[in-house]
Amino acid sequence: MEKHYSKEQQNEINAHVIYKKLSGRMKDPHNKQVLKEISDDELKHYNRLKAETGLELKPNYWTVQFFYFLSIIFGITFGVKLMEKTEDKAKEEYGNGDPVLEEILKDEEKHEQYLINMIDEKKLNYMGSIVLGLNDALVELTGALAGYTFAFQNTKLIALTGLITGISASFSMAASEFLSTRQEEEGEEGGTAGTAALYTGIAYVLTVVILILPFLLIQNPFVSLITTLVLAVLIIFAFNYYISVAKDLNFKRRFFEMAGISLGVAAISFVVGIIVKQVFGIDI
Repeated sequence: MEKHYSKEQQNEINAHVIYKKLSGRMKDPHNKQVLKEISDDELKHYNRLKAETGLELKPNYWTVQFFYFLSIIFGITFGVKLMEKTEDKAKEEYGNGDPVLEEILKDEEKHEQYLINMIDEKKLNYMGSIVLGLNDALVELTGALAGYTFAFQNTKLIALTGLITGISASFSMAASEFLSTRQEEEGEEGGTAGTAALYTGIAYVLTVVILILPFLLIQNPFVSLITTLVLAVLIIFAFNYYISVAKDLNFKRRFFEMAGISLGVAAISFVVGIIVKQVFGIDI
């Protein structure tokens, strides 16, 4: 059991230093205080385990740097919650029936989750706008590219047509998000409609560029389409993993739902492309 104690003791000192570093770079006084409180709790847990093991441990440099930079790049909420999930899995594995680890686990569940949810991060406030842009681009463009692939069978023409379709749709979607958010905020001060529209448009355009790239790099249109669909699934996987960690949502359900819709629309559009080519005799 001492081995398990020392492992958890290492986790606690790592977390203490990570939270302390994150707190030090915060400009927002609220977020700074939240992270400082979590850091202090982790140090208390470390000292509690130290009393059992008698060991003086140093933080693991690479673990600290990994979660620190992860939090900077993808947002504090994501980095913090991912680290907590990693710690909680280890505690649950070894903590059943052990009074020391169960005590620490209960304390963290009660206090740290509350503190983590208090973190005010602007990135997450616009997550709905990012979801809108990402979802629409994936569903619309995978479907359009699948239809264009069989109708045109020319990678450069498919890429050009897809790019025009995608860029036009991104402006349309951003404008719709602006008007929708503006309507919701009518009468409120400090509106965020412009920022929400920007997030929607950027998410849409970035998705368009990634999905069209295979048609610019690969000569065979059908290989390009398969590569695009694989990229679409990877985007869906990465985004849903991020959102499931940051907002404590069900990953599997969201992933399969979004992937099923995107690939289903692509399959239908591919069939439509076949029908259009046969009926109208398009040969490019």
